[in-house]
Amino acid sequence: ITLFTVGTTVKGAVDDLDLVIQTLEGCGFSRDRFYIHCDGALFGLMMPFVKRAPKVSFKKPIGSVSVSGHKFVGCPMPCGVQITRMEHVNALSSNVEYLASRDATIMGSRNGHAPIFLWYTLNRKGYNGFAKEVQKCLRNAHYLKDQLRAAGIGAMLNELSSTVVFERPRDEDFVRRWQLACEGNIAHVVVMPSVSIEKLDVFLNELVKNRSTWYQEKQPPCIAADIGKENCACPLHK
Repeated sequence: ITLFTVGTTVKGAVDDLDLVIQTLEGCGFSRDRFYIHCDGALFGLMMPFVKRAPKVSFKKPIGSVSVSGHKFVGCPMPCGVQITRMEHVNALSSNVEYLASRDATIMGSRNGHAPIFLWYTLNRKGYNGFAKEVQKCLRNAHYLKDQLRAAGIGAMLNELSSTVVFERPRDEDFVRRWQLACEGNIAHVVVMPSVSIEKLDVFLNELVKNRSTWYQEKQPPCIAADIGKENCACPLHK
């Protein structure tokens, strides 16, 4: 069983699906001897609109794909979609006498409202609407990364992602105010359709202003181990 990640949580990295398949088959595994699950949570519904992104398709020997409906799509309640091959559905489903049908859900129950909201959003925005939103997210993510680097702040953006990783702010009040997700010496901003250039400018101005007081007598930390020396802005790698 192999997990193919379509955008890691912290840095937005995307695995190479074709390389995974090529490696498994190169090691002598026939297609009935491996199972690939594609975890698309946030980025799974953005990826079809990103050039050079891996093509996830059941024409390839994958077993299942999962995506979130409440993240990029914006369903107002938490929901996920799991798509798998019929042979795997049949293996998990069971007859339920009092329902007079087969239950194919994993947990035995599901929210009936979430599919309606998901269907409504997909139909309202349409293919072209989502394509425009994805391009906006990527464009604004590049803007944020470039502005951070111009201000002397180490920052990284994976080519296929809208997740900008940068030096962790030293002020926890600032972190809470902007609801930044942090891990070790780094933090990230996930640029979604609701994040405008104007909002990014407010964030950048506040960050740069506060940062000048955080490092009056100290040097910014080296985060080359987290984002690569080419993206680090510490004195050693500047």
